Amino acid sequence: MTQGGAFAYIARSRAVGLVQPCARIHILCGARFFVEPDGFAQAKVITMSRRCELTGIGPMVGHNVSHSNIKTKRRFLPALSPATLQSESLGQSFRLRISNAALRTLDFKGGLDVFLLGAKDEQLSPRALKIKSQVKAKAKAAVQAAA
Repeated sequence: MTQGGAFAYIARSRAVGLVQPCARIHILCGARFFVEPDGFAQAKVITMSRRCELTGIGPMVGHNVSHSNIKTKRRFLPALSPATLQSESLGQSFRLRISNAALRTLDFKGGLDVFLLGAKDEQLSPRALKIKSQVKAKAKAAVQAAA
């Protein structure tokens, strides 16, 4: 949202490529409009991936095997669920889409902060990377204040 807090209406027929000059961002049917420096809005379609934001687990491919041993392709989707996770160091809660296995791992390791500090950057989503950098900065500031 922008200054006024409301979305400008853009017709669905204009939701592809460059559209009329627009001063606001608009979300319509999965398309987001980003305002370019020249005043035109660029439409980008953003889809939701079926990938855990913490572990990077995504869909796998396999076969359905019938009784007569006929194999047909299928996808094994991860069990994703939205979870609100509390960060102790930041004193803030974050809503992430994570797998049930990741939720159990968070519980085992001792919370979101400990998990993020030990996780590899390649498997984290951009949102989780941003949270990780905030947690690192807070931990670094705490160490400097103690010294």
